[in-house]
Amino acid sequence: MKKKRWCDYLWIAELLYLCLGLFNILFAWLGMLFFTIPLLIALFGGGKAYCNRYCGRGQLLGLLGGRWKLSRNAPPPKFLRSRWFRYGFLAFFMTMFSLMLFSTYQVFTGAELSKTVTLLWVFKLPWQWPQVDGVAPWLAQFAFGFFGVMLTSTVLGILTMVLFRPRSWCTYCPMGTLTQGICKLKYRKEEKAHGGAREEGCRASETLSQ
Repeated sequence: MKKKRWCDYLWIAELLYLCLGLFNILFAWLGMLFFTIPLLIALFGGGKAYCNRYCGRGQLLGLLGGRWKLSRNAPPPKFLRSRWFRYGFLAFFMTMFSLMLFSTYQVFTGAELSKTVTLLWVFKLPWQWPQVDGVAPWLAQFAFGFFGVMLTSTVLGILTMVLFRPRSWCTYCPMGTLTQGICKLKYRKEEKAHGGAREEGCRASETLSQ
């Protein structure tokens, strides 16, 4: 049996993040780590190491769909793996993220704080969130919006896990697509032999869901 490493338990961090966000919405700010760390790893030569080794969400989906047999284990449809869908979803995701930032800016400039978390960009969750008095309204607004983004992507990951293979989310994950793009740009001008090997590393995470 393969010996477990510390990074094999990062799925716990994913669960802990979601639970803390439900307990106090300000914990949603911790999710910025899930955004910045993959980008930093890719920028500083680590390729898609985060996706392949450190992604707690990918581990959680693999655990639910693999060990707990909650997945149909069917091959994901080809369109999910297509470039147009992956980059199109990235563009859509970044558009929604930009709108969230704009809402935060509006609150910063005096607009009323909206104490709601929106799931799938449409459904406002009915939960009563803890008070955020004593905190700058824009900090709370960002937390509400960002937790909605993180919760939405988690739900999409679970849906594709159930319908297809456990880590089918990895085929169109916006962060995976973004880090892959960084990886390709970073090594495009290197020698062909090295570039080919590095580029294979950039694509490595795609095989997780195939």
